[in-house]
Amino acid sequence: MNYNSPISLIIFSLLFLSFCAEGKVIFYVSPKGNDAWSGKLSQPNKTHTDGPFATLSRARDAIRELKEKQGGLKQPVIVFLRGGLYFLPEPFVLGPEDSGTKECPILYTAYKDEKPIISGGKLISNWKRGKINGREIWVAEIPQVKEGKWFFRELWAGERRLQRARHPDKGYLQVAKPPTNQNWMQADDFFFQEGDIIEDIALLKDAEVVAMALWSESHLPIAGVEKENNRITFAKKIVFPPQVGDPYYVENALPYLDSPGEWCLQRENGKLYYLPAKGEEPNKVRIFAPRLSQLVRLEGKCEEGKFVEYVIFRGLTFSHCEWWFSEEEEVGGFAQAAWGVPGAIFAIGARNCSFEKCTIKNIGTYGLELSRGCKNNRVVDCEFSDLGAGGVKIGEPNIRRDENEQTGNNRLTNCHIFSGGRIFHSAVGVWVGQSYGNILSHNHIHDFYYSGFSIGWTWGYGETLAHDNIIEGNEVHHIGRLSNGDGPILSDMGGIYTLGIQPGTIIRFNLFHDIAGLRYGGWGIYFDEGSTHILAEKNIVYNTTHGGFHQHYGKENIVRNNIFALGQYAQIQRTRPEEHTSFFFQHNIVYWKEGELLVGNMGDFHFLFDNNIYWKEGGGAIYFAGLTFEEWKEKGMDRNSLIADPLFQDIKRFDFRLKDNSPALKVGFVPFELPFQKRK
Repeated sequence: MNYNSPISLIIFSLLFLSFCAEGKVIFYVSPKGNDAWSGKLSQPNKTHTDGPFATLSRARDAIRELKEKQGGLKQPVIVFLRGGLYFLPEPFVLGPEDSGTKECPILYTAYKDEKPIISGGKLISNWKRGKINGREIWVAEIPQVKEGKWFFRELWAGERRLQRARHPDKGYLQVAKPPTNQNWMQADDFFFQEGDIIEDIALLKDAEVVAMALWSESHLPIAGVEKENNRITFAKKIVFPPQVGDPYYVENALPYLDSPGEWCLQRENGKLYYLPAKGEEPNKVRIFAPRLSQLVRLEGKCEEGKFVEYVIFRGLTFSHCEWWFSEEEEVGGFAQAAWGVPGAIFAIGARNCSFEKCTIKNIGTYGLELSRGCKNNRVVDCEFSDLGAGGVKIGEPNIRRDENEQTGNNRLTNCHIFSGGRIFHSAVGVWVGQSYGNILSHNHIHDFYYSGFSIGWTWGYGETLAHDNIIEGNEVHHIGRLSNGDGPILSDMGGIYTLGIQPGTIIRFNLFHDIAGLRYGGWGIYFDEGSTHILAEKNIVYNTTHGGFHQHYGKENIVRNNIFALGQYAQIQRTRPEEHTSFFFQHNIVYWKEGELLVGNMGDFHFLFDNNIYWKEGGGAIYFAGLTFEEWKEKGMDRNSLIADPLFQDIKRFDFRLKDNSPALKVGFVPFELPFQKRK
């Protein structure tokens, strides 16, 4: 049976539920429950002497007791969660002792159509009226903040993320002069334009600057402002020193609390200030602040060969957590992809576990992380949104020698991952590090400031565990520039971004569009340092700022039967010349109306172009890296290619189906249809 198909999933679920019902191993959890009760009733009885449990941890412990009593699991177990909020006092932890088996899995699931929400937050109440900057506001006193036990950078009113007091309210300030120290992860200052930042440091005591440079952002507590030369200094180091014109903004200063929906938190007096929308009363709205850094942890013991296995989470919502740098960490960011930000749901040594129809939203971290030793897990039909960082992380930066500690053969299927990078702007939709054999299929990823997919974590031709990953049938769009028009604020990104030697990795039947870089690097398919032996075929890429395909450097990649259309500055790019063959570019359609066809270092001809069709809308001369078509052919390139209109059905509507008389068929282009082309 194909367990990834929707029909198979339904059949499997029905069989599972039927089996469980017959076995009668069922527990219930409810916000109205009591951990002293049996957990065998779906609601409290009339005398309130028995009913459901109140917490997930009590249900977990009840399963442990059942195992001990029976000498192991004899039937599958269902834990039904009734609708409502479950505030976790600490992350919900499952160890190897909490595993199910292949015959008797353990299911944590929503009861019927109810919506249980697992929250790592706390409701903020006791709001009082106040006034700041001549504006009527609401103020809540939080003793734990004043005592130094709690500080947070995110706040939600219901499901709506609230903006920390920000300057400017929209858009970005620009660096006037770069830092005095230009070394990587050493700079701790830069110069601002006159009037851009308040000069009174007392008003900036809890404020932070978020500064973008290259492909990363830095989060910088303000240490001082020098009025005489417009220099601002920070308590943490900057990842990449920003240059003149790079964007930044300031958050969490009371003078910048000037727009409805903004808030500001002060450590010294423990007060939370909120400027509500017109007619909004905070005491009548559920306002959540994050308290935990993670919500769920699956903690296998890989080094001992003990794993968390056959546990299923279905139909649950996970919200309200936040991770932040420790005081000891010197640098306020990460070199790429915000890789050090953990997942709200975090797994080590998880095997054959599933997350089905779950929602991870309103968080300040990555959504789900399958870290060391996670294999054969499934993430299906889940939604990830309003993410402080990215959607899903698979694997680690480290190469593990012990097979028990390696991560691979996981499946991420039919998930919607969007509205990410809200705090950590360089986070990606799906990050795969040192991990192999994963299938990432039929996902919809959009609205990130950096890449959609990032695959591999070895720069150059060194050792790697990233191979045989399949990326197929996905739609990735509005990367760099969001669908609301914000951005771009970072550079060097792609709809999919790869690193290192990756034999067996295939990128096929994907749609990448509307991808924008700031200074450079808004590409659709981006083979960065050392990308080798990767196949990209039957993809459609359009509306990119810097090109549909770019290879920085790598070896013997195959790029065939793709459509690359409507790049702004260029269509195809190759950067570093090398002695070996960089890539084979065959049976592709390249269509554009502005910018260059080929850019970069194309002079050594250590690549092969052939059987392609090229067309520039509106006609005019076409040059191949400065050569005419005939001169290009004389160099051995595109000898069987054509310059001709491929005759798309409707390019204005981005309908790239070919008409029956398309000349692309003459060069061996094989028409294909993407599974989501009819999505509106």
